Amino acid sequence: MEDNFNKHLGSKLKLRRLALGLTQTKVAKAINVTFQQIQKYEKGTNGVSSIRLLQLSNYLKVPINYFFEDFSEYLINLEKSQEGHMNVNYNFLTKLYTELSADQKLKFNKSLQISGSVISKVV
Repeated sequence: MEDNFNKHLGSKLKLRRLALGLTQTKVAKAINVTFQQIQKYEKGTNGVSSIRLLQLSNYLKVPINYFFEDFSEYLINLEKSQEGHMNVNYNFLTKLYTELSADQKLKFNKSLQISGSVISKVV
């Protein structure tokens, strides 16, 4: 997977560099590496360190996730993290609710009923 990602990142780097009309030498100077290193990044021969990725992102004026877009493993993990995030929030809310006093639960339930009736009127 790592080699596959290096090739993916390299192609994204090359695509952006060409879109901006930049040479490998110009990009290399901007992040303090040789143009050969940029060649290796673009071919996927060498991986890009996190600090270099940040430098490339800044210089090429793209967010870091630009380099991860369209990479299948990233999309799968993004989807999983969003699912997990929803579960964490749900569990957190459940825990909070169980810690409410009886009076607080009563007020909370009333506010939910009011919200529910407003929503049903709108729908």
